[in-house]
Amino acid sequence: MSSSIDGLQFPNPTQKQKPSTSKTGREIIAEALASVDPHTSLKASNEKNWRKQYPQYFKALVEQGILNASNPIQIAEAGLNKAHHTFEFFRNNEKYLLKDVMQLKAQPLHTIKLKGESNAEPEWYVPYHGKKLQGEALLAQIQKWQDHGIVEPSHADALREVIAHPGWFDLSDRTLVLFGAASEAGPLTWLSKWKANIVAVDLPNKRVWSKILETIQQGNATLYAPSVEALSADTSVQVLKEKLGANLLTQIPEITQWLIQNEQPLDLAAIAYLDGEKHVRVSMAMDAIMQTVSAQKTNTSLMYMCTPTDVYAVPAEVVEASADKFAQRSKIQQFISTGLSTLSRQHFFKKNLHSLVASDNGQNYGIADCLVIEQGPNYALAKRIQQWRATLARAQGQKVSINIAPSTTTYSVTKNPLLKAAFNGASLFDVEAFKPETTNAIMAALWIHDLRNPQSVANPEVKLAHPLELMMKGANHGGLWRVAYLARTALPFAAVYGFATEKLPIQQVLAKLKK
Repeated sequence: MSSSIDGLQFPNPTQKQKPSTSKTGREIIAEALASVDPHTSLKASNEKNWRKQYPQYFKALVEQGILNASNPIQIAEAGLNKAHHTFEFFRNNEKYLLKDVMQLKAQPLHTIKLKGESNAEPEWYVPYHGKKLQGEALLAQIQKWQDHGIVEPSHADALREVIAHPGWFDLSDRTLVLFGAASEAGPLTWLSKWKANIVAVDLPNKRVWSKILETIQQGNATLYAPSVEALSADTSVQVLKEKLGANLLTQIPEITQWLIQNEQPLDLAAIAYLDGEKHVRVSMAMDAIMQTVSAQKTNTSLMYMCTPTDVYAVPAEVVEASADKFAQRSKIQQFISTGLSTLSRQHFFKKNLHSLVASDNGQNYGIADCLVIEQGPNYALAKRIQQWRATLARAQGQKVSINIAPSTTTYSVTKNPLLKAAFNGASLFDVEAFKPETTNAIMAALWIHDLRNPQSVANPEVKLAHPLELMMKGANHGGLWRVAYLARTALPFAAVYGFATEKLPIQQVLAKLKK
């Protein structure tokens, strides 16, 4: 990324060395709450320790969303409107609000087309613990995940549907746009095997495009990639690695116009990830592009992958399962967790929130609060922006695939030593962290399910009892929704267990805690 003031930025009215991301986050969340919970909105506006206290305000968004079926739409509209009126875009030393960025003159992007070299028919399997699961073996593993509470029944059912419809994987009739195409948790590898027309948007970077181009060459898909320069059709791959790409943070108008000019219906996937505050900025950039493209091309669909470490409305049955797990703890588990909770002044092993919230639709829902403080408020805001757009777009009649992906041991996660250790120790609490290759296969198939199955909740014609049910369906949370404890209060002990199991031969002893 450029170090100069260029492209999409957090507002910095006093021109300090660094803008206050906490201030911006507070303002957006407070505005989203204002019309549905003025008291909590005011409290959020005045919050002095946003980095530590933000979970209570994200929980309030969900709780207020549950109460009234119209509230999630109001919240999404207010939050997105505030964000688009807050973030700034710089070009040629001029400043614009993000909401006005599409009025800028866009320098045209050129298109390079590259066809994969394989003639293989589309196939799908799930890499898992060194095996390639297909057919009956895959069905058995899906059932096991469901029985153990790792995935929700709707997620398992969706995977069973794609197994039963192998023809769905021929994507020669679809044009799928990947923002952050080289993302480690993204579906590029699988789409490249399914004859897809792939529009790849990623940074102009030789390493990034080497990965993308090599993946495409090995498959049977067709790549469409942007270039600032007009390149001949016979340009070598070695040259293309140096020339392709577009920057989501600095080329918002250009990418938008390039996509609008595509004559095909588009399936837009917001999978780009950047660390820290850049994640919020890239989420806002994708949102601006997707909003404008959708308005111009009304047959556009949207795709998002949610994180399990967030806060969600959940079915009452999930809350009951968590309460049962708490009640059925072994005496050893009870002794250790109670002792550690007392010693830590209730910081560790807080009981999961097992109360239900009544909605005006006559149903009761629970709240799964799986936020992890260590990931920070910027991460939570970036993912909330995506949930808001998904909720609003579907309510407006657009097809939206948004599914919760499991905790995954990607590099961006495991470079944090605490999170890496916590994932290693997650099994102690009946939580499963997935390897990237497993997550990729599962989530790519789930996207195909949502595009192909008219009964999927991605289809706006499928009636939902409540807008927040969009995020309840198809969830693979790795077990986090159904744990006995508030996830972030068990995380430190999971990390200790994870560190120990890496260094010491104590797995068998500690495993007895689960019995």
